[in-house]
Amino acid sequence: MARILVLFAHPALEKSRVNAHLARAAQSVVGVTFCDLYERYPDFFIDVTVEQRLLAEHDVIVWHHPMYWYSCPPLLKQWIDLVLMHGWAYGSGGHALEGKYLFNAITTGGGEMAYSTTGFNRFSLRQFLIPFEQTVRLCRMTYLPPFVVQGTHRMTLREIETHAERYVSLLKDLRDDRFDLNAVASVELFNQFL
Repeated sequence: MARILVLFAHPALEKSRVNAHLARAAQSVVGVTFCDLYERYPDFFIDVTVEQRLLAEHDVIVWHHPMYWYSCPPLLKQWIDLVLMHGWAYGSGGHALEGKYLFNAITTGGGEMAYSTTGFNRFSLRQFLIPFEQTVRLCRMTYLPPFVVQGTHRMTLREIETHAERYVSLLKDLRDDRFDLNAVASVELFNQFL
């Protein structure tokens, strides 16, 4: 049974329909540790020791966030900068995360076509996520494809609920070791398995 840590970062959760729903869904999964970074660190003073201990205790890490200026919200970026320390997460002697798995669970306001080489944003979603993927690889972890919910600005409540159900299913399947994670790593989006 895999131990899963969801690190959730949304700077304006009170304005969110989709991420609020997805966050509640993730919290409902037995055996998943859910951490709302903006709730834990409203002052941005991250307790690096506590966060490193949490990472060490889990097998699969999820960076759950909205696409925020083609990246992640600032608190998650600061978390990455501080917690993934040289000599601990990477570099000489940095083997603490070796063998673990990580993926992004993200939402975008724009639809799938907006995130394509011919779309409004000129690049695919996976291209925007390359810095995350390389960070994970540098830390000797395996980067899994993202779980993506796109076109959130126009979603009905039923569509939101369907995505939340898929997210719960994904977390349960990961928890219960129902995936060949090495095979999953080769696909574009986790959604292809759901």
